[in-house]
Amino acid sequence: MAEYAQAATGPKTLPAKGFAVKAKDSGFSPFAFKRRDVGPKDVLIDVLYCGVCHSDIHTAWNEWPGTHYPCVPGHEVLGRVLKVGKEVTRFKQGDIAAVGCLVDSCGHCPSCEEGLEQFCENGYTLTYDSADKTLGGYTYGGYSNLITVTEHFVVKIPEKMNPAATAPLLCAGVTTFSPMRHWKVKKGSKVGIIGIGGLGHVGVKIAAALGAEVTAITTSPGKAADAKRLGAKDAIVSTDEAAMKANANRFDFLLSTIPQHHPLMPYTNLLRRDGTLVLVGALDGEPMQVWGPPLIGQRKAVAGSVIGGLKETQEMVDFCAANGITADIEMIDGKNLDAAYKRVKAKDVRYRFVIDLGKV
Repeated sequence: MAEYAQAATGPKTLPAKGFAVKAKDSGFSPFAFKRRDVGPKDVLIDVLYCGVCHSDIHTAWNEWPGTHYPCVPGHEVLGRVLKVGKEVTRFKQGDIAAVGCLVDSCGHCPSCEEGLEQFCENGYTLTYDSADKTLGGYTYGGYSNLITVTEHFVVKIPEKMNPAATAPLLCAGVTTFSPMRHWKVKKGSKVGIIGIGGLGHVGVKIAAALGAEVTAITTSPGKAADAKRLGAKDAIVSTDEAAMKANANRFDFLLSTIPQHHPLMPYTNLLRRDGTLVLVGALDGEPMQVWGPPLIGQRKAVAGSVIGGLKETQEMVDFCAANGITADIEMIDGKNLDAAYKRVKAKDVRYRFVIDLGKV
């Protein structure tokens, strides 16, 4: 997985353009920068679409302190292959390909050797705002017209899939698919998806396709009404204390996609004996408390999960293709990004914004 060797004068580069936040409060503006040209193991992608993830907002607005500016977000990247290196074997010019949250890892630690690059023990490279090992500075993401990535970190997309609606699967899809696979969600499992947004709505679809009995758990009554269309059997409005109490000790598996810290005990109360609540969205660093006796008394668990490895990401895409799963999207272009970010914060999107990068 190592990058190709640099010449004495440095790697060759290509002109690229995209949309960047140049300071915490600046908003988005057009941005010209350089991508590396392909090395022997690289794939150059003409970016067609990129999803807008809540993580993009956290980073662009420095809500997770430490953002490096200018910042070009985007890790739900889909496009068409323009060029491949001489050692590339899985892709050719014209293929539809995608890039998720990772563009490199050490390749030799136990996690990487198991195909779990998201847990790389020597430090992975994120698609944006990570140290760029080749060009220096920091990586730029998919809100751009081109991206160059080592073949191992590129996912093959079946031609039959709607490309714009498939792009969000590269984060929202694998982030929900991976824990369901790990905790063995199967036909008949009683599953609750907490938070019906960009991640949660895809999670409902995936859980239903796995054969689970799915319940949407949301603060928004309007989304509860939409749950059955997404594949849920029913829905719970989590602010309804009577409904939450009525569903105590019901679920085998709960997946919380809420993007910030939140009370855990109302949800752990929904778990049956040996049930597990998995967090995938609460990354703001604020502590969340649990109370021991209810967990100990029924062997309940609270756990976490983050994205997925490359093998699992490809498995997820193939599973979604086989089951007709894509994201529910609203298309925008780059000039609408600031408004789109505000709408995501206001929960005013059903359910994922996707940027048309053909309009860069």
